[in-house]
Amino acid sequence: MHHVDRDRLVSLRREFHRHPEPAWREFRTTARVIDELEAIGVDDLLVGPEVLDADARMGVPDPDELTAWRDRAREAGVDPDLLDRLDGGHTGAIAVLDGERDGPTIALRVDIDGLPLVESDDPGHVPAAEGFRSETGAMHACGHDAHATIGLGVLDALSDRDFAGRLKVLFQPAEEVVGGAAPMAESGHLDDVDYLLALHIGLDHPTGEVVAGVEGFLAVSQFRADFAGESAHAGGHPSEGRNAVQAMAAAVQNLYSIPRNEAGATRVNAGDVGGGTASNIIPEQAYIEGEVRGETTDLMEYMRERADRVMDNAAAMHDCEVEIETAGQAPSAESDPELVDVVEVVAGRTDGVETVLRHDDLGGSEDATYLMRRVQDHGGNAAFVCVGTDHPGGHHTDTFDVDEDSLPVGVAVLADTITHLGREAP
Repeated sequence: MHHVDRDRLVSLRREFHRHPEPAWREFRTTARVIDELEAIGVDDLLVGPEVLDADARMGVPDPDELTAWRDRAREAGVDPDLLDRLDGGHTGAIAVLDGERDGPTIALRVDIDGLPLVESDDPGHVPAAEGFRSETGAMHACGHDAHATIGLGVLDALSDRDFAGRLKVLFQPAEEVVGGAAPMAESGHLDDVDYLLALHIGLDHPTGEVVAGVEGFLAVSQFRADFAGESAHAGGHPSEGRNAVQAMAAAVQNLYSIPRNEAGATRVNAGDVGGGTASNIIPEQAYIEGEVRGETTDLMEYMRERADRVMDNAAAMHDCEVEIETAGQAPSAESDPELVDVVEVVAGRTDGVETVLRHDDLGGSEDATYLMRRVQDHGGNAAFVCVGTDHPGGHHTDTFDVDEDSLPVGVAVLADTITHLGREAP
């Protein structure tokens, strides 16, 4: 059992919680992670473009948005030289720790981005009451503040090197836009990994419960479609316009009419739509930000092909054009039973763990699936581990919070799992 400093974990988590940054804007968060990694004394530290295949990034905001968040980080005292290394929103880091004996290469993935959501200021909301509510206008409404903290806690717990092999901890940006794992996978840093553990807290599991291998990942593809028409005076010359909102509306209606598929579950959602400029102008532009999902990658692709066809033809029907971009994407994945066995055994004898579930369904999507598949394609094993936490609001709501008692539990389960993977059997 490794020593875990609960007070230190709570302090770190609250600091991350106060300064959330959305996808690809995690300048201050990356810098703070690096400060801690340097204090721990890791054996290798890779930052920004070194950990990403830049061409594989998805959901990157426009340069003005990136500059605004970078400037905010600089004003907060982040080292300008480090900000230069993270230029263009190339955020995230990989820390490497070498054990004192030869053994497997083990990776732990934690994500670090927040959500574009304003946090509750209700006095019953613990971060508001305790003085660590977000100061940025974004929010850690999914627990990534806890994930980053647990990743650092695992490295700290193992910094005595009393394990076999090599540990890589991936501090991954941009999970919330399903855009950060693919470039980390494509970077090649996982190709020598024998075991990958991906972490999430909560997911409606209470403090003291651990799920050794989360299942039921829906493959997802997120898109943005921009419709272009031609404006005209709606009263004087209605026939001279080409109505982009009509095209968009036809597309929305018909996206929801894509046939179900007998091979498994499918989903579609037009989550953010808009367009036009004024009530007396034929709208020349409109957009849909939406997504499709499938129980398997094939089913997601089935949905995406039909969604693209619907949008193309809705545009053509109203003499408009449409440009469709993929904003984020992730496949389905399965946890490997051999690795789930180890997590299950270790969690069962960890202080603070009362219940261990071998499997439970996520029912959503997570881009850790890219990393899991990359490791599996190169002959390694992967598992997605859930550490329960009592959370008063649901994930992605403005009252989400984590029970800080779950932080040391997460560190202990993962550090001990990594230690045991260096042995022949759990």
